[in-house]
Amino acid sequence: MMEPANLNNFRGSMRGSSRADSSNSIFSRSARDEDDEEALKWAALEKLPTFDRMRKGLLFGKEGEAAAEVDTNDIGHQERKNLLDRLVKVADEDNEKFLLKLKNRIETRSQVQVVKTASYRVARVGIDLPSIEVRYEHLNIDADASVGSRALPTFINFMTNFVETFLSSIHILPSRKRQITILKDVSGMIKPSRMTLLLGPPSSGKTTLLLALAGKLDPTLKGDFSIPSQDVTGNVTYNGHELHEFVPQKTAVYISQYDLHIGEMTVRETLEFYARCQGVGPRYEMLAELSRREKAANIKPDHDVDIYMKASVTKGQEANVVTDYVLKPPRLTIYLMTSFLLSDGRIVYQGPREAVLDFFESMDSNAPKGKVTSKKDQQQYWAKRDEPYRFITSKEFSEAYQYFHVGKKLADELATPYDKTKSHPAALSTQKYGIGTKQMLKVCAEREFLLMKRNSFVYIFKLFQLVVMALIMMTVFFRTEMPRDNMDDGGMYAGALFFVVVVIMFNGMGEINLTILKLPVYFKQRDLLFYPSWAYALPKWILKIPITFIEVGLWTFLRYYVMGFDPNVSR
Repeated sequence: MMEPANLNNFRGSMRGSSRADSSNSIFSRSARDEDDEEALKWAALEKLPTFDRMRKGLLFGKEGEAAAEVDTNDIGHQERKNLLDRLVKVADEDNEKFLLKLKNRIETRSQVQVVKTASYRVARVGIDLPSIEVRYEHLNIDADASVGSRALPTFINFMTNFVETFLSSIHILPSRKRQITILKDVSGMIKPSRMTLLLGPPSSGKTTLLLALAGKLDPTLKGDFSIPSQDVTGNVTYNGHELHEFVPQKTAVYISQYDLHIGEMTVRETLEFYARCQGVGPRYEMLAELSRREKAANIKPDHDVDIYMKASVTKGQEANVVTDYVLKPPRLTIYLMTSFLLSDGRIVYQGPREAVLDFFESMDSNAPKGKVTSKKDQQQYWAKRDEPYRFITSKEFSEAYQYFHVGKKLADELATPYDKTKSHPAALSTQKYGIGTKQMLKVCAEREFLLMKRNSFVYIFKLFQLVVMALIMMTVFFRTEMPRDNMDDGGMYAGALFFVVVVIMFNGMGEINLTILKLPVYFKQRDLLFYPSWAYALPKWILKIPITFIEVGLWTFLRYYVMGFDPNVSR
């Protein structure tokens, strides 16, 4: 028989266990109810047409809040912040997980598969992502350049070279420029989805090679890759297509280490402007196809990833949500799969990073512990101690690479033509600009209005300066009725009008200074095909007209009657 004390303890434990079970059942029912509600909302979204389904999704609020159906056009700053905090809360830890979620949702598969990972199950549908394979074959680039002191960028040299070039063009003087070879029979391949590192000493041709691949060679070089000339010969193709078959500036871009941006704009505003100029491109159609296939296969994607991808292709939001992610930079360790060594305009090595040491060991060189800074440093890594050292030129390295197994494999791949039918329709851009005319004008006008607000002090100061000049002019020509009977009176009129014209003219000099400062950025963005010249100039002209009317109206109102241009004050 149970003792009274033990009986009381047993009854207490039973009551505590009952309360705990009741509490757990309440929470489990609440979680099940939320899941059921979420499933009903998702089922309602799935019944919408594709166009409406691309603009709507389920967005979770703060912790503990249920998912709500939202339109991607109505996502505010706080909602975007909460979304990015859930996707990439700690940039160093969650960035890779987020990128894997994106990859797993759209990764190419021939059929729908369900892949089980350590933490979650991933459903994949077969979506082919655009990829580009760049080939360059027998690329030779020469240039005519002044040598010695004539190459220095001085005013005297500029004028001398200008006159000499003109006289040489009409065959009066021979050209004193020397032909310099920048690239010598360069052939290779840049494969998709691989990070390639281009290395080489100064003046080895790195910048020229990158400009050639991006279709942005200096226009002073004669010819192009499709028409062999004295300066440029060879062939550059993207997925088997030559550069004249598409718009290379919208497919690949060369970014200099000396980049140019407008200082009045923040980093976020600059990135958002570039994103809006680029537009959505083919991403909307790809995401719509992905959504259709997931619906057909009854696949439910991650809600946060789904709303992020939909917002990134929605007009008005494409620049916001992506910029929020870009501004959370993680500490990335980039795995360089391919190494590219260039010296004296020749390819020394191009291939897997793992085979670099084997190649140099085959050339009787040990791996250096640090950076090789001069030609004399080569002797330190001479492997054959029993033989006298000899300097190995870049030409010898280049010729040896052709017989190395990596070089032979590359030559075999280049010998096989690229099958153009395998090229994704969205891989190469054939349109010159990424957005339409109205959208382009709107984006440039909004940026110009933002710059006017940032430089509002200049316009306020100009207005104040104009008022001061009007007061001074009123005291100089102080007469409400100016006589107009003789030549002296006409001279007074002409002097007053001349002063008016001079003041109005010099009042706009500050605007010229602001325009000149922004010209380098304009040239860069125009060459990158962000917008045409008229889209840059027209908003400036339209937005500055009201300011001009205010300045002229204030100027006329203050001095017109006081200076005697009209005796009637009401006019």
